[in-house]
Amino acid sequence: MDEIDVAPSDEAASERRPMSLAPPLISLSGATLGYDGAAVLRDVELSIRPGELIAIAGPNGSGKTTLFRTILGFLPVLSGTLTRVCALNEFGYVPQSTALDSTFPITAREVVEMGGYGRVKSYLPLPAEEKKRRDDALAQVGLSHLGSRLFFSLSGGQRQRMLIARALMVGPKVLILDEPLAGCDPESQKAISDLLSNLSQEKGKAVFFSSHDLRMVRSVTKHVLRVDGGRVDREEGALAHHPW
Repeated sequence: MDEIDVAPSDEAASERRPMSLAPPLISLSGATLGYDGAAVLRDVELSIRPGELIAIAGPNGSGKTTLFRTILGFLPVLSGTLTRVCALNEFGYVPQSTALDSTFPITAREVVEMGGYGRVKSYLPLPAEEKKRRDDALAQVGLSHLGSRLFFSLSGGQRQRMLIARALMVGPKVLILDEPLAGCDPESQKAISDLLSNLSQEKGKAVFFSSHDLRMVRSVTKHVLRVDGGRVDREEGALAHHPW
């Protein structure tokens, strides 16, 4: 079993190369993934390149979060190979639920600022360059006007977009989102879907997100993986019938 972190090659040359031809930022080859030695997913073959928007769909408990946690370095590969061509601090992650205390009076802007804690200590004043990063992240998700609102006073869809802004504050090359459309109203689902498309197509970020709703993800991207029964397969052709 191997996890390989490879130093990026010449960045100038990489920027000149079409994103579809760029080398993968993440590759899994013949990988078995799981917890405590127990396999959840087997024979995983996956590559994610800059500018790609990839969805993975499957029922709850099928292994989507296991895949994400392995890519992010929280779980080891049980066998096979995982290669990352970017540092772990260049990943932005939006979890399925926030660990924030709903009774704590924190503003949306302060939640976004948490994305900079890897560069700035939480107890120090935010430097001017970090304030600009924060404001740029809020602008990218279209919620600059709500920064001063209490985070838990926002709608579910607005909170989700604020968590995406927090992940963007990291300055990621890869953005991983666990069920970002779950529990959102149709208007928020469209806003988040459009945002993910923009981040991949216009900003060149690799975006990888999950959902239990296969039909929904096919409306967001043509690059769809299915996970079920311990396997990850690429969706091809017409939409098949699934119980989920």
